Amino acid sequence: MKHFIVTTLVALGLTGWVNAQALEGDAATGQAQAVVCGACHGADGNSAAAAFPKLAGLGEKYLLKQLLDIQSGARTVPTMAGQLDGKSTQNLADLAAYYASQTRTVGQANAELVELGEKIYRAGNAEVGIAACTACHSPTGKGNYPAGFPALGGQHADYIEAQLKAFREGANEPGKGRDNDGETRVMRDVAARMSDIEMRSVASYIQGLH
Repeated sequence: MKHFIVTTLVALGLTGWVNAQALEGDAATGQAQAVVCGACHGADGNSAAAAFPKLAGLGEKYLLKQLLDIQSGARTVPTMAGQLDGKSTQNLADLAAYYASQTRTVGQANAELVELGEKIYRAGNAEVGIAACTACHSPTGKGNYPAGFPALGGQHADYIEAQLKAFREGANEPGKGRDNDGETRVMRDVAARMSDIEMRSVASYIQGLH
């Protein structure tokens, strides 16, 4: 099955882009290309190791944006160095279509962190200006496909926490951490206001969210 995605991206919001030309990603073709990726991310995009994100069900728009950013160097991921060299935009679109078509597995939340994690995810923290995660990622963690906001439910807690810390570093020290959330700095502004325990708790909650 082919899925509609876009090729031209600009920095706007979390995923930030406009489409100048439509491109179709083919999941079957992407599956053939994903064989090598399976070593880290799992054959169906459900990685066994928390150091590697689950790509299954992440969303085509978000996946393509991240693949293009990693390829161009806009997002630095040391473990991905050289992995996307020589791949065309069509190749990346096919990979995005394949992983987006897969079903995400779900983990378990730490019972001791659920209360705070759920509070942050569903209500944020108005006292310090932390927005609720549901606003972009949906109450069930399925994300927002039209906007390109990724599905988070079931993602490894350690990976989510690491990305939140990277966004916080990107907010506090320009040029460091992670800053490919676009001109509006959505994730950097949120993460900059979060404490370590809030990050750990919401990450754990997300791991069990489905």
